[in-house]
Amino acid sequence: MSRRLPIYLLLDTSGSMDGEAIQAVQQGVLMLSEAVKSDPMALETAWLSVITFDSDAKVLVPLVDADQFNPPIFRAGGMTSFGLGLEKLMSQIDSEVKKSSANQKGDYRPMVFVMTDGQPSDSYDNAANKLKSKNYHVIGCAAGGSAEVGPLKKISETVIKLKDCNAKSLQAFFKWVSTSATIASQTINQNVNQPVNLPPLPDDDSIEIVP
Repeated sequence: MSRRLPIYLLLDTSGSMDGEAIQAVQQGVLMLSEAVKSDPMALETAWLSVITFDSDAKVLVPLVDADQFNPPIFRAGGMTSFGLGLEKLMSQIDSEVKKSSANQKGDYRPMVFVMTDGQPSDSYDNAANKLKSKNYHVIGCAAGGSAEVGPLKKISETVIKLKDCNAKSLQAFFKWVSTSATIASQTINQNVNQPVNLPPLPDDDSIEIVP
């Protein structure tokens, strides 16, 4: 079996995401799925998973071949259990991502996209420190003015800030995620031994990289 590029989406589905925002997430994940399936290199390598966090953390889609991926139905409600979400993410990666052994190479380094529109309602420091030590390729997204950047900065050097948590901004973010996933797959398939080169952000002042 060929080496896989695991791509995990860890998404905030707390009550503040209800309405336009959760619908945009629904469309965004569909966009990601279509983009990966339409790219032959990505389709050969990428595997996708969706995990959500609100009052609890749930695995909506375990890691699956991109060709078999079906976007789940998202519902918003509850608190923002960021710490629980991080723990669930690490548990899934530990059980699903194949490690290298003396006989074979394991999967490629996982790509993780974490999006939240608020501030954690639970303790998350221990989970954040543990995730940071794993050396996964983690990208954070603080969606809207109420989203705290600090928790995301604890898990990633790359944090995107959306000025508003609306359909336009979220869909632009997911389009960027889709491009990032396909570029990562192409780089791997060309056997380029270097970090993933992320694409530039959309030319839109509502989306920026947090310094």
